[in-house]
Amino acid sequence: MNKAFFDLYSDYIISSFGKITATGMSELIEGELSHDQITNRLRMYPSGSKDLWEIVKPTIREYEDN
Repeated sequence: MNKAFFDLYSDYIISSFGKITATGMSELIEGELSHDQITNRLRMYPSGSKDLWEIVKPTIREYEDN
């Protein structure tokens, strides 16, 4: 897993209020990664959702209602 990419992707997801797209992320990071590069990186990880959840989970738990 590329932790730096998933950190960036999870920050994008957490900070978004609308649709989450590879194009939107690319625009936000000013083209540092293209839409295709983002899509390809996400496809490289069949367990991407699981890996992403491990990164995002602590933040979600902080704000989750008991």
